[in-house]
Amino acid sequence: MFIGKYQLFMDDERGLVIPPEFQELLAEGVYITRGFEQNLLFMSAKVFQEKCNRVASLNIADPSVRLLLRLILANASRLEISASGRVSIPPELISFASLEKEIILIGQGDYIEAWAPTSWEKQSSILMDFDANSKRFAQLDLALA
Repeated sequence: MFIGKYQLFMDDERGLVIPPEFQELLAEGVYITRGFEQNLLFMSAKVFQEKCNRVASLNIADPSVRLLLRLILANASRLEISASGRVSIPPELISFASLEKEIILIGQGDYIEAWAPTSWEKQSSILMDFDANSKRFAQLDLALA
């Protein structure tokens, strides 16, 4: 499972060394695509296939489904991960997420989010609004049993 927050730095060739804790989970392949905010999503080959199968099983007559397919698939790339855990991020995805040298990786269970620091700061400030969180998450079934 991908958990935690990591501050990383991209090299001059758009390369990023994935944290060792994440490399093992990506050993069978890694996909990258646009996120739902101004971020990127990294997924293992298995999880990416599962997500694609789930979206593809939806009704393609629904315009929202077609948009979701375009968002995920048209912007996806399979990345090669080196023995040292390095991946190269496609330039169009770097541009989309406004990434520069510094990147924040956020573990999200079965995938990873990559953020520009300023974009992540905005998300963090939303998460720090405890009153809003109580209201926003109250309708979710988070029961432990």
